[in-house]
Amino acid sequence: MSAIPQIVIIGSGFAGLGMAIQLKKHGFHDFVLLEKSDDLGGTWRDNQYPGCACDVPSHMYSFSFELNAGWSRMFAPQAEIWAYMRRVADKHDVVAHFRYGSELESLEYDDEAGRWRVLTVNGDLYTPRAVISGVGALHVPSYPDLPGLDSFKGTAFHSAAWDHSYDLTGKRVAVIGTGASAIQFVPRIAPQVAELNIFQRTPPWIQPKPDGEIPAAVRKVFGKVPGAVRAFRNSIYWALEARAVGFTLDPRLSAPQEWLARRHIAQQIADPELRAKITPDYTIGCKRVLLSNDYYPALTRDNVDVVTDGIAEVRAHSVVTTSGAEYEVDCIIYGTGFKVTEALGEQRVTGRNGVKIQEAWAGGIEAHHGITVPGFPNLFYLLGPNTGLGHNSVVFMIEVQIQHILSCLRLLADRKADTIEARPEAMRAFNDRMHRRLRRAVWSEGGCQSWYLDEHGVNRTLWPGFTFEYWASTRRAKPSDYLISR
Repeated sequence: MSAIPQIVIIGSGFAGLGMAIQLKKHGFHDFVLLEKSDDLGGTWRDNQYPGCACDVPSHMYSFSFELNAGWSRMFAPQAEIWAYMRRVADKHDVVAHFRYGSELESLEYDDEAGRWRVLTVNGDLYTPRAVISGVGALHVPSYPDLPGLDSFKGTAFHSAAWDHSYDLTGKRVAVIGTGASAIQFVPRIAPQVAELNIFQRTPPWIQPKPDGEIPAAVRKVFGKVPGAVRAFRNSIYWALEARAVGFTLDPRLSAPQEWLARRHIAQQIADPELRAKITPDYTIGCKRVLLSNDYYPALTRDNVDVVTDGIAEVRAHSVVTTSGAEYEVDCIIYGTGFKVTEALGEQRVTGRNGVKIQEAWAGGIEAHHGITVPGFPNLFYLLGPNTGLGHNSVVFMIEVQIQHILSCLRLLADRKADTIEARPEAMRAFNDRMHRRLRRAVWSEGGCQSWYLDEHGVNRTLWPGFTFEYWASTRRAKPSDYLISR
């Protein structure tokens, strides 16, 4: 099959869905959205582990143009977020543009035709003028590289691909990793299993989660009083934005955040030995700060043990640590997160003159405003390099980037041009400024290793400042930053 839409969107998470809606709102109707699965939702479709929920307040983790007065909790569970996304897609009538079961195989720019060749795994070929990648960062599970993993005879799965057919009741379970997903599912499975050994490499900083049901009376006010839900959302935005002060300006300003986390440990864990195991030795914010009210209590259960020795190997029915201790297990659950910088760098994308994206990124993954790359005309990234957040909602960033892409498309239309791409000098200036800020931020100076950093220790993931700064500088494309040609 060959098709010639003007625009192809890849991925149906918040990024792709928001892009599709805004294209239609602004008069761009000739587009298709390619989705590898059989339903929309991205991260919120795939992650269905016990306890899965957002760690950003619900009213902020949603589209600004589609506020939801009916969120049941301050931090919505996975199923509710997924239902919200499907409801928004139906309301804005974009599902007809979706092509499910269309996993991307490759992108290749045709210099002569001035079009992209978008090939899917099942052999479908699309030749659009523009491509918008909305695949995001959290969609390729990361597995630990441990000797003997293939020899394990029990059941093993990643939290992002939870095996709901496997009954954990009475089983001996090993959890590898203590990141955002682990602290959510560990409290749910701990009362169910016979033994739970949590293999921790680096403890996360965890703060109390200000969660709870939103009373029906409050939801009623949000639904009936004009501006009430937006005012509440705005208050959340500025409260979250304040956290960037310590992360990006001076890590010493995060002292109140660390005090809150240390008090949380002291209040929930009495055993000094366990407390020492789970107390980080790096500056708060260096790794993602997590929220939980029930993770620490789960660790105090008699059937739960936190193992801080490294894993030496995995055997047929056990996990062996570097100290020689052997833990018999029936099941291994990987709470080891996702490939972030690797997922971008491993894409099969070829731009002008046959240049592969890996060649363009030989010195490190980067883009102009995290959205466009010189030599790759009419290709736009949503949540591309250095546009993730550690303090606020990425949905806000997505919406800002969508407006930037729309302004690029309007530039093409206004000038009756065919292609637009970032000027190399514009991208260089933007990234140089950004990395100067990153070098003095907590992620570089906080004394930890995290998925924010690439193999050279450079942060290629997070935006090093306030989100309103990003909004002010990127919501409209500056023509002088781009090569616009016919």
